[in-house]
Order: sequence, then structure tokens, then C-alpha cells
Amino acid sequence: MDDSRITLTIGKQKNIALIAHDGKKAEIIEWCDQHKDVLSRHFLCGTGTTAKMITDKTGLPVRGYNSGPLGGDQQIGAKVVEGQIDLIIFFSDPLTAQPHDPDVKALLRIAQVYDIPIANNKATADFLITSSFIDQEYNHEVINFKKNIKDRAETL
Repeated sequence: MDDSRITLTIGKQKNIALIAHDGKKAEIIEWCDQHKDVLSRHFLCGTGTTAKMITDKTGLPVRGYNSGPLGGDQQIGAKVVEGQIDLIIFFSDPLTAQPHDPDVKALLRIAQVYDIPIANNKATADFLITSSFIDQEYNHEVINFKKNIKDRAETL
């Protein structure tokens, strides 16, 4: 029996993080408005300015953390590690330099480590939000972090 991986369950009601760079905020607001019926069935959070703008423009309740450049991306990443984020919608702007690019890369990395679906553009977000998995439980395998720590502590 291989105990290096464990199965985690993402519940029917998802914890969805919504993030957008400044040049993509209008696009994510429009996207949220288009998918309001689905998003309203889930718990939403996001980085500060994006969360506030989505709530103001669509009426969807979005819990805001700090803005991205002030640590919001890192806060979302910490919530992924804690098992409190199930899906990330991140409309990033590939044509504009971001002062907090290392934080963005860290968030993308941690989403991969924890096998969390992440959309970084509208097309991918459309595929995720219309997936049959959006309203049902989903089991996924991740590294058995407790075993990994134990094994590393014994070998170092």
C-alpha cells in the first residue's frame, strides 16, 4: 500500500477565489455577472480591489483579502494550503509587468502542489464553471504532507 498520497474531497459547495490584474478587472466582473447563477451557489473570496469591485458591480458577496501587491495573492495561497480554497479564477494580464510577480508565481505553484484547479483566462474559466464537477463532490489525490515531513525529518 502506497501511503505517499492521500485523497481529499472538494465538496459540492466550492470555495472559489477570484483574482484579476488591473487590466483584467472589467473582464472578470463581466464574467462573474455572466455566471452569477452558478457563482451564487458557492463561497467566494478574492483579493481586495477585485473582490470589492465584483461585489459592487454584481451584488455577489465576495470576501476580500488584501490587494495582490499588498499580500493578497499570498493570503489566497495560504488558504489553499489550509484546504480552504477549492478553485481559483485568476484573470492575469500577460502584457503588463506586475510588481508582485513573485507572489503570483508562488500562488500558481501552490495551486499545482495542492492539485487545485486554476483558470488564468476567460476560456479556461468558462470550461471550469460549466464543468459537471462544479456542483458535485470531487476527489483528488495530493501528497501525504504529514508522511512527507516525517520522512524528511528522519533522513536529514
